[in-house]
Amino acid sequence: MTGISKSVKKDGTIYYRASLTYNRKHISLGSSESPETAHEMYKVGMSILNDSLHIADYTPSSALPFPKWISLINLRDNKVYLKNPIYMHANFFSYYLSPSVELKFDIDDLFFYSEHRIQERGGHLFCENYGTQASIRSRYGIHPFSVQGRDYRFRNGDDTDFRYENIEVINRYMGVEKVRIRYQTKWQASVNVRGVMRLGIYDSEEEAAIAFNKALDMLESIGQKKTGLTPNYVEDLPASRYADIYTNLTLSDRFLSYIEEFR
Repeated sequence: MTGISKSVKKDGTIYYRASLTYNRKHISLGSSESPETAHEMYKVGMSILNDSLHIADYTPSSALPFPKWISLINLRDNKVYLKNPIYMHANFFSYYLSPSVELKFDIDDLFFYSEHRIQERGGHLFCENYGTQASIRSRYGIHPFSVQGRDYRFRNGDDTDFRYENIEVINRYMGVEKVRIRYQTKWQASVNVRGVMRLGIYDSEEEAAIAFNKALDMLESIGQKKTGLTPNYVEDLPASRYADIYTNLTLSDRFLSYIEEFR
């Protein structure tokens, strides 16, 4: 049958590989224990490349898996074959997790996502990167502790649109939240001790981040190191300035009283 080849596994089992050649590029389509199924993969692949099938034509009963559909449609329309389920538009690209879930990214991210497959587990999106699982939100300044609507938001309301202009990071640091007091923007620092305990209201985001760090240090000094909470890395702040703020800022009386209970 056209487009298939017979292979043998180490245990002697025979199986059939499906493949095709398009514009002098050899493309593997998958394998099957049945030569008929492998041949059907080839026929579907050729139908896609001949412009007979489109994304909306995919059904779960298709011989070819959905990611391969997207790769072949992108090759047909954009003359680029990518192993991941990516379809390129003029100024952005779509990454299809499934027929109903389409993520959108800026074209600047194409190289990364063409080499890293996105996975979803429990509503979390991540990529394998150097042997570790990295949340894709972290690429856009969204921390694991961040809460959508409080710490970041998608400007157009679409949480599948990861284009840079659509992502607004509101709070960059752990334990820090932007607040409005008497029509002025301030930053509140808090830590989880007997519930959420406020550490203070500060004029700058950096001061609030350092207040949180100071609170973690004080908790560790009384033997209450908080699992899962890490100090904030305050960018673009000289060490001398950081030390000066750390030394002089004050924390709430309630928090200091809590610390004194254990001294």
